[in-house]
Amino acid sequence: MSEQKITTEKRGHLLLIGVNRPAKMNAFDVDMLRQLGDAFGQMERDDDVRCGVIFANGEHFTAGLDLGNVAPAIAQGELALGAGDIDPWGVHGKARTKPTVMAVHGRCLTLGIELILAQDITVAASNTRFGQIEVKRGIFPFGGATFRLVATAGWGNAMRWLLTGEEFGAAEAHRIGLVQEVVEPGLQLERAIQIAETIAAQAPLGVRATIANARKSLVEEEAARALMDQVRALMGSDDAREGLMSFMERRSARFTGK
Repeated sequence: MSEQKITTEKRGHLLLIGVNRPAKMNAFDVDMLRQLGDAFGQMERDDDVRCGVIFANGEHFTAGLDLGNVAPAIAQGELALGAGDIDPWGVHGKARTKPTVMAVHGRCLTLGIELILAQDITVAASNTRFGQIEVKRGIFPFGGATFRLVATAGWGNAMRWLLTGEEFGAAEAHRIGLVQEVVEPGLQLERAIQIAETIAAQAPLGVRATIANARKSLVEEEAARALMDQVRALMGSDDAREGLMSFMERRSARFTGK
């Protein structure tokens, strides 16, 4: 039996999905990616569930990918993101049709931001720190940030954070449209549940039709198809190896452009 790194709790018409690897700052390994996809599949299959709520246990939402575990799987051609029944990032596998609300706090890095971009509404604690730091590891975001952050925040705002890898706070995340509400730390899940309950009280078919029709305004397919080929090519570069080593050795990377 694998460790329960993703928890689920049905609460009325809601399914609460918890990220549960706090000892590792909720860094996602391959098994965790699969479990999250399975949780989204559970939400999709249960006709009584009308809305999902995604949150995290511990001090941080997520430190991003567990590179030591996930990078070899990607380099070998195994699909890491999009594992499980439904792709929570809506990039590689079957996409959800039901609405979701996220609650984030602490550090929310890399695929945590991309998970936000793939959901519908996000509430952030005021102490949340965001960072799309892949460029510091010799790779690039491959969970949707390269096209969704541009669509959400505009080209300049997206490039400001995608190309520097610098961290930014909840106020900036709200300004650029990444999150929809900022609340006091500790209140983010309560507020996310309130919003989800309001959504769940509406006509389920109308809600799902709204999401389906709104998605027709998005142009993502071509960018999504190119992601894995590009990241696998980067994973084989000297800079990606240096990025991984610098991460594991907790030092600054020395990139050569090769």
